[in-house]
Amino acid sequence: MELHYQVPPEAEGQRLGLFLRTQGVTAGLIKSVKHQGEGFFADGAPLHTNQPVHTGQCISFALPPERDTSVIPQPIPLTIVYEDEFAAVLDKPAGLAVHPTLNYPDHTLANGWIHYLQSRGRTGVFRPVNRIDKNTSGLVLCAQNAFAAPLLAVSAQKCYLAIVQGSLPLGPGRVEAPIGRRGDSIIGRCVTPTGKYSLTEYTVLAAGSRHSLLACTPRTGRTHQIRVHMAYIGHPLAGDTLYGGTTEDLSRHALHCGVVRFVHPVTHRPLRVSCPLPADMLALAQSEHLLEGWQYDRL
Repeated sequence: MELHYQVPPEAEGQRLGLFLRTQGVTAGLIKSVKHQGEGFFADGAPLHTNQPVHTGQCISFALPPERDTSVIPQPIPLTIVYEDEFAAVLDKPAGLAVHPTLNYPDHTLANGWIHYLQSRGRTGVFRPVNRIDKNTSGLVLCAQNAFAAPLLAVSAQKCYLAIVQGSLPLGPGRVEAPIGRRGDSIIGRCVTPTGKYSLTEYTVLAAGSRHSLLACTPRTGRTHQIRVHMAYIGHPLAGDTLYGGTTEDLSRHALHCGVVRFVHPVTHRPLRVSCPLPADMLALAQSEHLLEGWQYDRL
């Protein structure tokens, strides 16, 4: 893939390296193009990064070849909600890990993605911009190349739908409480004065006698942040036995990444991608009439 940039008047005389950085090209990618790729060009002529650019020039370069991946391709069904040359958004079902780990060495979303690429004669690696827990369902934003990855990471915003135990008053709320490890547990987290700053903003969309439906936006990215914060205010997620919930109504924690917003790394257009509640959360929400009075497209 080749990228092109037109030099505007305000960039007249800038060194190429600086000009590329102002266009969102990372220092790491510039280095890779210099040493592993074909280099940079101005109107088709080679140009070094310490040389100046001039108004009206077309600066171009090809992305260097993708590195080899150790992820084994496996034919795992994928639901691709959005895809172009720079970004892809996948709808991950609950129960599927995002990428291989010690406990889940294969049969993950990553294995399915590599199989998808290879089945279409493409090469690439799996670059998830956001990761969600194995038993959390919903959207995973992925970068298609090294150029797009940092730009998507900076602009991505996620909105989760959560069903919590108990009835909460309708409207906005926030939990601002530091999160750290729970004792010696590798997995568990808790609110603790020694933890890292954490902020979750939420809106209670609907409330029944036993459960409430929330739209949650984590403003920080701590492990299990929404789950920990909801338990901290006395309303653990339905099905979340790790943080005080019960499996009476759901066999996994009721958390779904329903909306992802990001700025396209090339067109700079703001994009919004959404996916509906999965069947298990939908059934619980319907049983308590939690789907009335709010609109999904406004999240």
